[in-house]
Amino acid sequence: MTIFEVFDPPMCCSSGVCGPSIDPALVRFAADLDWLKGQGVKVWRFNLAQDPQVFTKNRTVQEALEKDGGEGLPMVFCDATLVASGRYPSRGEMAQWAGLTIPIGRETDAAADEGEKKQGGCCDSSGTPASSSGGGEPEGCCG
Repeated sequence: MTIFEVFDPPMCCSSGVCGPSIDPALVRFAADLDWLKGQGVKVWRFNLAQDPQVFTKNRTVQEALEKDGGEGLPMVFCDATLVASGRYPSRGEMAQWAGLTIPIGRETDAAADEGEKKQGGCCDSSGTPASSSGGGEPEGCCG
């Protein structure tokens, strides 16, 4: 069984897909991970803000954090091999690494395409929850 491990930068929720305005790249990536799961691939996703202990257990991730302070996040591993760093890979790339074929015309998910019409996310680029008019986390933000 193929296993993907994703080490995300700090975000206010496990996927970053929450709150009133959502980053389209995170929507697309979440849909791609769901697609992988539907193909029988095991997916583990870790968020630095919520799962810091997991980051210290992976030597490659720990060394990258010590070296660049998280600039290399996200880091994506396929079967314990680092396959992407500093970016979210495409569905096509992940399918290739997992030895899967994507049906023609299904390179992306319709839900992800719809998500691209929305902008931003519940967190800013540093992973800090975006402020709302009432203060604290925006409505609907995971945490």
